[in-house]
Amino acid sequence: MLPAGDKYVWLVWALAFLIPWGVLYAIFPEPRRVMLLSSVLTSLFGLTEPIFVPAYWNPPSLFDLAQRTGFDLESLIFCFGIGGVGAVLYNALTAKRLMPMNMHDRSNRRHRFHRLALVSPFIVFVALYFLPWNPIYPGIAAMLVGGVSCALCRPDLVKNTLIGGALFTAFYLFFLALLETMDPGYIARVWNLPALSGVMLGTFPIEELLFGFGIGTYWSGVYEHITWHRST
Repeated sequence: MLPAGDKYVWLVWALAFLIPWGVLYAIFPEPRRVMLLSSVLTSLFGLTEPIFVPAYWNPPSLFDLAQRTGFDLESLIFCFGIGGVGAVLYNALTAKRLMPMNMHDRSNRRHRFHRLALVSPFIVFVALYFLPWNPIYPGIAAMLVGGVSCALCRPDLVKNTLIGGALFTAFYLFFLALLETMDPGYIARVWNLPALSGVMLGTFPIEELLFGFGIGTYWSGVYEHITWHRST
């Protein structure tokens, strides 16, 4: 039985991701379109929550939606926040600007895999989902493969991919620490730790950090890839 106070922790934590989102949006006007588009696209991943509840975790949610249906409103908020931040964090912190690629660069033979690289996470997730393991692992693998695929297709995005992944991992680790500070023991109560690897960084399962790195590696360069821009 979870404490009654846990009921709104997931909501508060999800809303907290909108704070850095709002700060980045206010301070850096140039990537606002990037943030909005990335956040809208990423928010759709919140609809996959029934895949992870209760196999990976089982958070108390508004109106007990997660427990009754697998869906919840908090996941949409959470995915919206991390998508926008993940897409612009590298460029914002390194003061990089987006510039259109010329037609010569766009015609490089590598780009014949352009669409395949972008959709590779979806292909990988579906291919791996039916293996007998926790669904978080195909999710992590899908993001990492997506990041590597985009970097192979667009070598100019290698730095975005690696540094963006590291930056978002640190960002996400901060928020995990915030979660445990808000409600000590919440992760142990809500995450399905016996179904995971058992590798922990303090109170945090390694799967969460790998998830953060995967998000950062893929989304830090996906906008440039879709729109044929490069960071300069």
